[in-house]
Amino acid sequence: MPTVETVRGPIDTADLGATLMHEHVFVLSTEHLQNYGAGDWWDEDERVADAVDQLNELKALGIDTIVDPTVWGLGRYIPRVQRVAEQTDLNIVVATGLYTYDEVPHQYEHRGPGLLLDLPRDPMVDDFVGDIRDGIADTGVKAAFLKCVVEVKGLTPGVERTLRACAAAHRETGAPITVHTSSPAQAGRLAVQVFRDEGVDLTKVVIGHAGDSNDLDYLGELADAGCLLGMDRFGLDLYNPTSSRVDTIVALAQRGYADRMVLAHDASCYIDYFPGPDAQAAKAQIAPNWNYTHISRDVLPVLRERGVTDEQVRQMLVDAPRRYFE
Repeated sequence: MPTVETVRGPIDTADLGATLMHEHVFVLSTEHLQNYGAGDWWDEDERVADAVDQLNELKALGIDTIVDPTVWGLGRYIPRVQRVAEQTDLNIVVATGLYTYDEVPHQYEHRGPGLLLDLPRDPMVDDFVGDIRDGIADTGVKAAFLKCVVEVKGLTPGVERTLRACAAAHRETGAPITVHTSSPAQAGRLAVQVFRDEGVDLTKVVIGHAGDSNDLDYLGELADAGCLLGMDRFGLDLYNPTSSRVDTIVALAQRGYADRMVLAHDASCYIDYFPGPDAQAAKAQIAPNWNYTHISRDVLPVLRERGVTDEQVRQMLVDAPRRYFE
């Protein structure tokens, strides 16, 4: 049987079960946390215990796996996620890659082919491949997929370099790719353009945040290219209301695209964009449904009422994620 790496080690892809394809355990800036969090808005043990409670609640609702695209730029720190994974039966799949809307970090800026330190290939590729093949740092946890970004700024030199590095790591390892995109800018087209040029298997690409769009022609174009559509920001109504997201999924399912959609919230147990209890309370007021349970409790019943079949739900939650990792 094919396997996929999780924080607790490899499992059969058949054991992924119902999978939310874009969720974060923690989104943190290490410098922010270390300089301002401790003793103020961050207590490590408390936050880990809260994360365990949230993921156990999700598991009790019938979700078996979350796919976590937290990479450099979003605060990936695997030892903290390992503490959570040890205390829940829910599978957590982690990523390698880089989260940047514009430039690469200074640590990559001057190293690579044709740069100040002229190397035979981009060191990003070596780092990404190492995370996949050997494990992340000294944790023993292996990344199962790659993450990159194309935002409203488009293919800046740094963004394009990151996409091409992810493509090279994909070719070398077979690991699939998830790309955060700006749907208002229809940036998924740019990602497809680069990946096609780089020889990426587009059936192994999730166009993240595709669900922020209700443009059926744009979404159909991406799906026809072979990509999976990330309908993955349920609860973030400021980008697209849940009712519109549901309408779009229903319309795409009616057009035969249920097997090319995956679901998620892009939620987290804790995100330091809203540090401290007051900011967390404001977040909950602004986006009350932005949590792991919204799809299970609210969205799936409405989809079924609107004519989406159990088989189509299974395609989005079970079959498409499994196929992505196989």
